[in-house]
Amino acid sequence: MTAPTPSFASLGVPAPLVRVLAAQGKTEPFPIQLDTLPDTLAGRDVLGRGKTGSGKTLAFSLPMVARLGSTLAGGTRRAGRPLALVLAPTRELANQIDEVIRPLADAYGLKSTTIYGGVNQKRQVDALKAGVDIVVACPGRLEDLMQQGFVTLDAVEITILDEADHMADLGFLPVVTRILDKTPTGGQRLLFSATLDNGVDKLVRRFLQNEVMHSVDEATSHVADMTHHLFETADAESKKRLITALAQGRSRRILFTRTKHQAKKLARSLTESGIPAVDLHGNLSQPQRDRNLAAFGDGSVKVLVATDVAARGVHVDEVALVVHVDPPMEHKAYLHRSGRTARAGSSGDVVTVMLPGQRSDTMSLLRKAAITVTATPVTDDAEAVTALVGPKADYVKPAPREAKPQGGGGRSQGANAQRKRAARGGGDGSRDSQRPARDGQRQGRGGDVGRGGSARAGASAGSGRGAHQGGERAAQGRAGGQARSTGAARGQGQARGIRVGDTVGGSRGGARTNRRAQG
Repeated sequence: MTAPTPSFASLGVPAPLVRVLAAQGKTEPFPIQLDTLPDTLAGRDVLGRGKTGSGKTLAFSLPMVARLGSTLAGGTRRAGRPLALVLAPTRELANQIDEVIRPLADAYGLKSTTIYGGVNQKRQVDALKAGVDIVVACPGRLEDLMQQGFVTLDAVEITILDEADHMADLGFLPVVTRILDKTPTGGQRLLFSATLDNGVDKLVRRFLQNEVMHSVDEATSHVADMTHHLFETADAESKKRLITALAQGRSRRILFTRTKHQAKKLARSLTESGIPAVDLHGNLSQPQRDRNLAAFGDGSVKVLVATDVAARGVHVDEVALVVHVDPPMEHKAYLHRSGRTARAGSSGDVVTVMLPGQRSDTMSLLRKAAITVTATPVTDDAEAVTALVGPKADYVKPAPREAKPQGGGGRSQGANAQRKRAARGGGDGSRDSQRPARDGQRQGRGGDVGRGGSARAGASAGSGRGAHQGGERAAQGRAGGQARSTGAARGQGQARGIRVGDTVGGSRGGARTNRRAQG
């Protein structure tokens, strides 16, 4: 006699949440949910290991909402004192988690909000002042708001750390440790990670108590419905034609590049070729990111060209193809990029494109990722390519290119960034910053545009806490460094302002921005 298939209800998930899941077409739990829910619903600390796409978000969202909605009601909602905290490494992932949580929270009248850098903090502060039950946050901006007194964690009953290994990769563990130290020691703590290396094990030992470990699979374990391909192309020109061919299908596909410039350039080139594409990288503002992800998510655009900022946190159903336009730098990036397809039981293909000179490094990377695949020399019209692409999407005439606005580089408008700009000017708004063009023309010392008022004010936007994702906009305000030869040239560079896609010079503040990555 066959054992009945476990259901969410049989695992102890309350009826209101079961109804929400049923309305979403979710009736059978994934393995990591099946394994962890009995312990998490009982209030145990849990360490969950599972690769990307394994269903970790729902695995921790269900017990968090279930317990907050019943046994941990917490009384009257209080300003700036949430009952639950979810830490995530990227803005995109924070938003995705919140999207999963919100319908569950609505079933119990609970409120949630997101907190991350790169946007004005006013909305976040207003939400905290109004009172929220659940905060989904990136560490950098959360710590900023804690230091400003807008949020305290002394009432937190449940703390969740998602993608802990990625936190470690980004250098976030010190700030994560400081945040976790502010949560009550008696609260429930859940940590989910693909691996336990790079300091994650130290977090486990320090903050989890009598934890239960559930390891569904290793980070390098294979996804049965993910097929890997390795295409070798003769030269840069044939590679360009191959990438265009791979982008022509009718299903969703994500193309990963190594740099922001590549991502922007490729998305524009595809669009101008009649293949609508949007880009996702650290030079985009949060509204731009949201718009591009929304267009990709609703299917109005089938091609997303992204840097590794999208390797985690982009959860879009039915991504049929992932293309590594260039092989990534290390095998963990390969696995996380590839994990954008073949999610939640769906099938998908992964293509790595390499030039002859990349063969040795690529084969080494794939071995570390435990991927066995044979390199296939191809052209854009090869049978292996056309079979993978399938029916081609219709040509879409590109819209006329909009004129680029002049002047006004984008500076972070968060309160913390504003305070830093004021401090640099002696607390009076900075006399130098009142004269951007004139200062740029007047400065003549060794071409160090970073010493000019305007350049310095712009640089503070790049180095201010929470300013940007992954350190990818480390010093936009120093774009004047493109014209270092004369003072007049520097003045011109400042007057033009900074636009997305500009190459920026200088490296001061990069480390601090990277620490704040997506927070």
